[in-house]
Amino acid sequence: MRGFYYPGFFFDPTYILIIIGAVLSMWASGRVKSTFAKYDRVRNLRGLTGAQAAEAVLHQAGIYNVSIQRIAGNLTDHYDPAAKVLRLSDSVYNATSVAAVGVAAHECGHAIQDQKDYAPLRIRTALVPICNFGSTISWPLIIIGVILGWNQTFIRIGIILFFTVVVFQLVTLPVEFNASSRALKILSSTGLLQGEENEGAQKVLRAAALTYVAGAAASILQMLRLIILFGGRGSRDD
Repeated sequence: MRGFYYPGFFFDPTYILIIIGAVLSMWASGRVKSTFAKYDRVRNLRGLTGAQAAEAVLHQAGIYNVSIQRIAGNLTDHYDPAAKVLRLSDSVYNATSVAAVGVAAHECGHAIQDQKDYAPLRIRTALVPICNFGSTISWPLIIIGVILGWNQTFIRIGIILFFTVVVFQLVTLPVEFNASSRALKILSSTGLLQGEENEGAQKVLRAAALTYVAGAAASILQMLRLIILFGGRGSRDD
């Protein structure tokens, strides 16, 4: 697909794919922030902090070898399977909101996956270094290929490496959805959250899941753009 030349500038129609991906990502990010903010103002009836809720969920699942640590930032919460550490952000660790408990329980869901040897989590963990390498080197290889007269070896290797990013994003989806499902079941069965509180936590986690869906969609669109621009061109004049 070729671009269109107009006086003074060049228009590449594949930019629409990037724009769509960016809009999806911004929409999903805005949705999770607004939903979290809404339920961050709702105190859970038991007055549990995110850290206390996380400890209760882990113990309910029979997990006692995972430590809980505070980490700086907002919604930077994550589970580190290598270190067996659950890290909760400033907005979750000491907060007593429904949103904080929901997010903390979600991260516990990843610890439970680790304990249960959940295959998609293992695959995602194994893909992390490959994905990091691919996302870093893919574009430089493609650019080198273009500079070298549309050298298809460099270009194709670059596209294949970028494909690892897409695979990582796709594998992430079942991991995140499953973690939320596990978390909500334990929150409900243990009574850590009750009635409408569970509904609020569910809305927070659904909104968070949208960011992963948007991320996967954006990566797929970027991959499609690479294939359109570079995948089928053997030379600069093809």
